[in-house]
Amino acid sequence: MSTILLSSAYLPPVSYFTLLYRSEKCTIERYCHYTKQTYRNRCHISGANGILPLSIPIVKPDTPKCHTCDIRISDHGEWRHLHWNAIVSAYGSSPFFEYYADELHPFYEKKYEFLFDYNCELTQWLCRSFGFEPEIGYTDEYRMQPDEDETDFREEIHPKKIFAERHPEIALPEYYQVFTQRHGFVRDLSAIDLLFNMGPESLFVLRG
Repeated sequence: MSTILLSSAYLPPVSYFTLLYRSEKCTIERYCHYTKQTYRNRCHISGANGILPLSIPIVKPDTPKCHTCDIRISDHGEWRHLHWNAIVSAYGSSPFFEYYADELHPFYEKKYEFLFDYNCELTQWLCRSFGFEPEIGYTDEYRMQPDEDETDFREEIHPKKIFAERHPEIALPEYYQVFTQRHGFVRDLSAIDLLFNMGPESLFVLRG
C-alpha cells in the first residue's frame, strides 16, 4: 500500500498501526461528521476478567452534526484517572509496562481540549515507541472519495467489524499476551497491548 486514509482513533487497535507501518504515507480524516460507537473516543484493552472497553466522555455539540476535529473532551467522571488505573491493572505485570509507563502516564495528567488533538499525539507517541515514524498528514476538508492513489480504511477499523475477516490479505500475527492462558489470544486490541507485551519486538508483529 502506498497511501492510506484513516479515521482518528483513541489508542487505536493493532490493525491501525499495521496499516501505518506498511504504507508509505497516511492521511487522517479531520472533517467527517462525528459518530458514536467508533474508535474515535474508545479503545479495548485486555485484563484479568477479559476485554475491557475504555471510553472518553465528550462534550455534546449544539448542532446535530459536528466535525470530528471540533469535538471537545469532557472532564466528566474523572475518566483520566479511571483509564490509567485500568491500564495499570491490565498491564502492570506485562514484560514492558515499566519501560513505557512513564511516557504514557502524562497523557492522563494533561488536559486536552479537543479529542482529535489528543488522539493524534497518542498515535504519534505509539509510533515512536514502536520504532517507526510514518508520514502522516491531515485532510483540509471532508473526502467524499479517497484520492486516486489512496486506499480508504476510514470505516474499516471499527469496533463492530472484524478487521481480519474483512481483510485476510493483511496478516495480523498472534503474539504473547499476559492472559492468553485464561482467555486465549485476543486479536486487535489497542496497540498498547502489543507494546506492553512485546516491546521492541512489536515491529515483527506489525510487519506480518
